[in-house]
Amino acid sequence: MSLRFVLDPELSPRLREQLVDLWVEVTNAGGAVGFVPPVTAAQVRPMAEATFAGIADGPDRLLLGYAGERPIAMLIFRDNRFHLKPHWCTLIRVMVHPEAQGHGYGAEIMREAERLAPTLGFEALHLTVRGGLGLEEFYKRLGYREIGRLPGALRVAPGDDRDEVLMWRAVDMSSE
Repeated sequence: MSLRFVLDPELSPRLREQLVDLWVEVTNAGGAVGFVPPVTAAQVRPMAEATFAGIADGPDRLLLGYAGERPIAMLIFRDNRFHLKPHWCTLIRVMVHPEAQGHGYGAEIMREAERLAPTLGFEALHLTVRGGLGLEEFYKRLGYREIGRLPGALRVAPGDDRDEVLMWRAVDMSSE
């Protein structure tokens, strides 16, 4: 089954709760989406609400992947908020519900982001990943290349510092 994608859905109270729940489930399954497990909805909600404000008030954009009526995948096109960088953005909070992993949905939502990028004015996509989880290989298979590494930039626990890996992908503008 393929996902149904929605760009910029209305951030209703119900959808906000669904996305907080998704964020908690992904984190608690070991996903590197801004927290270290275990987390609760109360811990995730402040960061989620700040993220939702950047979407609702602009300039960030939300892409959701639905299986039926349930959002099971998401990512955010985060605007650089700098006038010399309007031609690229950073993808943040890329996640797929743990129960839906292994079906290619992560690659599917990333391909949809790449397809949409030119229509949103982006010539390239940037993302960062937490080192030590093998995520770089997933993104390399999707055409991203490592462009840098911040050694020990992420402290996930005392004595457990991870590299923050910077990745970049130029977008095919001919599909615009």
